[in-house]
Amino acid sequence: MIPSPASSSSGSRKKRMKRGPKARPGTKWRTAAQERVYGRRLLEALRATAALGPRAVKEAADSALAFTARGRSRWSRAILLSPRRKARLLLRTGSKIRRGRRRARAAEAGGRLRGRLRVLRRLVPGCRKLSAGSLLEEAADYVAALEMQVKAMRALADALSAAPAAAAAAEPGSRGGV
Repeated sequence: MIPSPASSSSGSRKKRMKRGPKARPGTKWRTAAQERVYGRRLLEALRATAALGPRAVKEAADSALAFTARGRSRWSRAILLSPRRKARLLLRTGSKIRRGRRRARAAEAGGRLRGRLRVLRRLVPGCRKLSAGSLLEEAADYVAALEMQVKAMRALADALSAAPAAAAAAEPGSRGGV
């Protein structure tokens, strides 16, 4: 019996839908091992950039996060490659970064979604030219990575704030507030 075109096309569609998620495995950010690896890398990066200021701390945290992602996603590759890109731009322009002025375009009628996607493209590193579907996948992975980053930094801040209190209580000359 010859299969009808309608049944054969739906069968091939199912195969394509099944292959899609397997071809692009997502980054697992919620495992304890990933959090430990990121925490260790974050601590090492922060030790190296402690006195350089808040921008250096942010760049160190972002690069540790991207390095933990192993460059498997677009945003992590964009973060890992950005210092090289900046250095090349500095060399080309004679130690001065030149930026073109951006003109704000008026949103078209019914272009609310397009405007929101444009904003999302600016927020997720390396995703300015992606299609909407790929952009949403990258954004979901980036948000999960940022959640892990916040959790690790919160734990680090708690540990650092508890350390001076414990050191003050352990001093032999202190009497615990008396």
